[in-house]
Amino acid sequence: MSRISVRGFAVASATAVTAVGSVVGVASGSTGQSHDAEATAAGTTLLADLPVGQQAQVQTASLTQQASVQAIAADAGAKKDAEEAARKAAAETAVAKKERAEKAQKAAEEAKKRAEEEAAASRAAQREAASASAPAVGAVQGSYSIGQIQSLARGMVPSGQWQCFSNIVNHESSWNYRAVNPSSGAYGLFQALPGSKMSSVGSDWQTNPVTQIKWGLNYMNGRYGSPCGAWSFWQANHWY
Repeated sequence: MSRISVRGFAVASATAVTAVGSVVGVASGSTGQSHDAEATAAGTTLLADLPVGQQAQVQTASLTQQASVQAIAADAGAKKDAEEAARKAAAETAVAKKERAEKAQKAAEEAKKRAEEEAAASRAAQREAASASAPAVGAVQGSYSIGQIQSLARGMVPSGQWQCFSNIVNHESSWNYRAVNPSSGAYGLFQALPGSKMSSVGSDWQTNPVTQIKWGLNYMNGRYGSPCGAWSFWQANHWY
């Protein structure tokens, strides 16, 4: 091995030379004075003068050091790759979860919209059917069914008061606008006594349920404040 090649070898493996016993010190008789890598490399020009066994030790130490460095670098690279893969997997999982949540929310919104549309269509159909079967308010015909009378009343009574209003009519006449009490002579949907008092609303009070509904609603509002006020009184006294 030439001195030039030994010098180049020593520069590449200065750390290894130092690690195995400071060959520079062995060759020059130094007792361990520290130098930087370049100084150490410069001092190894006498490496060729070392015994063959020591040269082999230096070479073995250098190769071992290089392998160790490479192994550390490989471990660091593998760890970095694993961390990057984990980050990517986590990001992909989060994106997938978000997409599923968005799809579920969209499906729920569409279902709600369809339900609202169907409900609106059903209400419209019911209104059309009621309108077709019920006579116009104010129109007089020969006879009225209970369903027709109730449809007329629904168009005149506030929705929040409807149930109370309906309860009273159910108890008084069962929605028979021609009902007559054989004992007192009370007449109509609300069993007005006398029935002729409903003429304050219209002279057709005997034959027109609209006239009776107007009178009954005015009576409940005027005396009890509302149909529900009248119903509360009725429940306590069984008359109103």
